[in-house]
Amino acid sequence: MSESMRQSSAWVGATTKAFWQNPAFSVTMSPLPSLFAAWGEVTERTFEKVATKPSWGIDSVVSNDSDYPVSKKIELELPFCNLIHFTAERDRPVKRRVLLVAPMSGHYATLCRKTVASLLPNCDVYVTEWKNAREVPMSAGKFDVEDYTKYVVKMLKHLGENIHVIAVCQPVPLTLVATAMMAEDKEAAQPRTLTLIGGPVDPDANPTEVTDFGNRVTMGQLERSVITSVGFAFAGVGRKVYPGAVQLSSFIAMNPETHAKAFSDQISAVARGEASDLDKHNKFYDEYLAVMDMPAEFYLSTVDRVFKQREVARNVFKVDGKLVDISKITKTAVKIVEGGRDDISAPGQCLAALDLMPDLTDDMKESYLAPNAGHYGIFSGSAWRNDIRPAVLNFIDKHNDTPAEVKAKAAANSAEKPKAKIAAPASKADAAKTTKKA
Repeated sequence: MSESMRQSSAWVGATTKAFWQNPAFSVTMSPLPSLFAAWGEVTERTFEKVATKPSWGIDSVVSNDSDYPVSKKIELELPFCNLIHFTAERDRPVKRRVLLVAPMSGHYATLCRKTVASLLPNCDVYVTEWKNAREVPMSAGKFDVEDYTKYVVKMLKHLGENIHVIAVCQPVPLTLVATAMMAEDKEAAQPRTLTLIGGPVDPDANPTEVTDFGNRVTMGQLERSVITSVGFAFAGVGRKVYPGAVQLSSFIAMNPETHAKAFSDQISAVARGEASDLDKHNKFYDEYLAVMDMPAEFYLSTVDRVFKQREVARNVFKVDGKLVDISKITKTAVKIVEGGRDDISAPGQCLAALDLMPDLTDDMKESYLAPNAGHYGIFSGSAWRNDIRPAVLNFIDKHNDTPAEVKAKAAANSAEKPKAKIAAPASKADAAKTTKKA
């Protein structure tokens, strides 16, 4: 039904634009034809973007005043996710290798496009590109929070040693569990660093309207009201999903006045001829409106186990029936990043992760609070570019060496230090003084 409504609305917008842009209306001085045509143009674009997967659009990066082309390839293909590898064709290699765990929260991984682009001048970047559940055949099986966690572990093992992980928002608690699984199994590929950005490790640490949602509804209510089956038009026909269209209506309902004003202003700008294809409004909403279906079992298990039961916050999360002890993380340095104006995962929710790792030494724990940053700003806005990104790169550099390299550097530094020499005393009296001083 939502897909039929989307197509119908896009058609109405296109028809309205075509009708009111007829040259015959140019003879009138009334502003109505241009306003109606502008309404049609904005409406058509809006509803077309809902069903369009955004492109990454990262063709090159600038580093040291040089422009380097960027290549993108699928590093690892899994039923519900592709591990994408971005690399800039530089004249010299970089030491930093970063796995960016993007959210599976309704939007595509391209929501982190600016994050990836900002890291590429200094890092080779791998990104989890989660697939639209309606395009995944039923033969691929289920996908819940445990499967998500095992996917992250599988990617870490594939990438091997010397990898740094950055998790953004929704995957923060599950990436923390995945790192703990690697630590418990004493895997050589444990990440060097783990940067957790604005995620709900403990939703009750500082509840918000979003994180407290799970306490206001039952699982039965959720399943009946927002879960449906994929239709015959898609490869995942029959799969139970939380549809992107339903998610989008929830996103907009959080700030309806803001969105209404944004579209009203855009219609006026189009009517005046001041809008462009890549203006601020279109760049934001082309990404914001592009939503994908989530597997029903993933959405429901996230609400139940992460928010309602707080299994990660209480360190009782199990994978395949086996308890995962987060306190086993002792070799991975952990940095927490939060935004003071984050109204989705408020300050304190992500910071709670540090309390779950009592055996991790203080020199391997860091936290950063961007006081004026909102949820989006801490990984993609000016706060990220100007303050958080440099702090994260410094944190990565601090822990980028292998234990063997650390020992070698320490030995080299020790060898370079001149040994203290005691001059031979000129007399017995001087010798006595020297002995006394020693």
